[in-house]
Amino acid sequence: MADTARARKLGEAIAQIVAEMLERRIKDPRLGFVTVTEARVTGDLREATVFYTVYGSEEERAASAAALASAAGLIRSEVGRQTGVKHTPSITFKPDTVPDTARNIEELVARARVADAEIAAARAGAEPAGDPDPYRVRAEPAGEPDDEGDAAAGGGPLGSYPQPGAHRPGRA
Repeated sequence: MADTARARKLGEAIAQIVAEMLERRIKDPRLGFVTVTEARVTGDLREATVFYTVYGSEEERAASAAALASAAGLIRSEVGRQTGVKHTPSITFKPDTVPDTARNIEELVARARVADAEIAAARAGAEPAGDPDPYRVRAEPAGEPDDEGDAAAGGGPLGSYPQPGAHRPGRA
């Protein structure tokens, strides 16, 4: 099995060769504005997947996919000639879904921003239902017993259990 660095380098070379061929040598009228985004080669260097994007409608994308599939043999022979590898990898074309995914994520982020703005607008004049600071500690004068009795000394509602970290007689 070949190392991944060689597979990556071969993938980069294939992407460049395919992009040049689509620009200069392939004259299929069905071929739209195609951009090669990446080529991935398997570890055994036998199969290559070329990812591409097409600018246009769904019909233009389908026509470009058909044009790429019909030109795969010519592209493979040129890849074999230019790379000089012992076995030329078979080439398959797949549409790249990264732009569509990025567009969907941007739409979701825009919706989240609108929802956040609505919540912030609703919260602008709101006041807390109870005490504005529910964790505020009431200052008590020194010397007065607290409301819970002698809970700090260990005589609270659970009986006379020592407080965590308190010294226990008989233990060192």
